[in-house]
Amino acid sequence: METGAAFRRRLLAGERLVGSFVKTPSPAVIEILGDAGLDFLVLDAEHVPLGREAVDLCVLAGRAAGVPILVRVPVAAAEWIMTALDCGAAGIMAPHVQSAEEAATIVAAMRYGPGGRGFSPSTRGAGYGRRGVAEHLARAGEESVLLCQIEDPLGAEAAGAIAGVEGVDCLFVGPVDLAVACGFSDLADPALAALCRRILGAGGAAARTGIFVGAAAAAPPWQAAGASLFVVGTDQAFLRAGAAAALA
Repeated sequence: METGAAFRRRLLAGERLVGSFVKTPSPAVIEILGDAGLDFLVLDAEHVPLGREAVDLCVLAGRAAGVPILVRVPVAAAEWIMTALDCGAAGIMAPHVQSAEEAATIVAAMRYGPGGRGFSPSTRGAGYGRRGVAEHLARAGEESVLLCQIEDPLGAEAAGAIAGVEGVDCLFVGPVDLAVACGFSDLADPALAALCRRILGAGGAAARTGIFVGAAAAAPPWQAAGASLFVVGTDQAFLRAGAAAALA
């Protein structure tokens, strides 16, 4: 099983990591995709009605399948972040991050200490009490990653400042939301591609960068622009494509 700490090391080392969004809150879906060789999965609690129990079961399935699970929270609220990390998620994808100040607030919500998240040694994330308090406090920050989604004009303008916030591990470009928010009606518009490249370049030495793509074949140009993490499609898209291919 790849631990959250191992995934974080791979991300920060700039390894090419390929995952997918999971929009069907089913442990079986997690197991199937985990067995397909993906480096990670992102459980999409932003656009899917997921509760704490579903997050818990899907993270557990990820551990059984040996695939790290990140949770895209519906809002970057402290209670959602605590739920995901207590369940043992390998990290948080925070949507619509628009400023360095907002990013710093999210970082604080992921950490213990004054102004941070509540502490319990009896969660899966804490090893169900196997670790002592001191050990868990020392290791918790090494076992989860923070991906800040850049998908708004303000976020695009502040991308460099967001990347510079200590505790932000990756800027993640959401090109579809970014297109809609910036008034692009054509996802192939060269101006949109240029904006995405500018955001990817904003990570610099401070943070890694990633982007959503519909298929792995679309990743190389973005990798050349600096991206190392790719979310490819969704479980629903894979299901639809498989059904269509079977019926063709």
